[in-house]
Amino acid sequence: MAQNSPIEWTDATWNPVAGCSIATAGCTNCYAMRMAARLEAMGLEKYQGLTRKSGGRYVWTGRIFLDEGALATPVSWRRPRTVFVNSMSDLFHPDVPIEFIARVWDVMARTERHTYQILTKRPDRMQQVIQDAGLPVLSNVWLGTSVEDDAVLGRIDDLRETPAAVRFLSFEPLIGSVAGADLTDIDWAIVGGESGPRSRPMPERWVEEIRLMAMRSGTAFFFKQWGGRNKKAAGRHLGGRTYDEMPQRLAI
Repeated sequence: MAQNSPIEWTDATWNPVAGCSIATAGCTNCYAMRMAARLEAMGLEKYQGLTRKSGGRYVWTGRIFLDEGALATPVSWRRPRTVFVNSMSDLFHPDVPIEFIARVWDVMARTERHTYQILTKRPDRMQQVIQDAGLPVLSNVWLGTSVEDDAVLGRIDDLRETPAAVRFLSFEPLIGSVAGADLTDIDWAIVGGESGPRSRPMPERWVEEIRLMAMRSGTAFFFKQWGGRNKKAAGRHLGGRTYDEMPQRLAI
């Protein structure tokens, strides 16, 4: 499935992979688990068996679906787009074969008109796969990792050591202070609170910590949302304004 996206920092989503498994605390209320369960109920074959019900909510089963038919989708898009890769999975999940990742890379290389944003909770595997497969640095591919609290700050080091045209961090859902983070050589920081019925609160202090460290390191700062049960009502203003900064290295 590929479609226009309501996500504030991208234009479209492209999902050559579906399904995942819970990695850390930031995955607890993952929106993709709820969406996958909904799509399975609608009868979409791609999402069959990817989730199961547990404790009144849907969670990943760990099953991964490689969608061969979706691989060429960006080729058909003539107008340049910013594309979030695998909003319904993690391209660097351990069960996604290196050969398949290389095929995704090939599509991105052949469609230079698009800008691709790859976000993973497994930057250590991303670094290893890129090295082992000899995947080239592509000027239209941004690599990022999710950091939800200080327990996973090590992901930033893994990302920093990965060759990329643009490196970015998604502090979403931000469920703890990351005051000890180092944003050196990080081009972009996205911050967002958790949304949905089980959302965990995000104090303004945690957001301000990131905004200030981004300012000091020259990192573009994007504030996505406060989140909560009604994220639209909570809005996305911080200190009376919105922050929609994007990386300077859009084209290399």
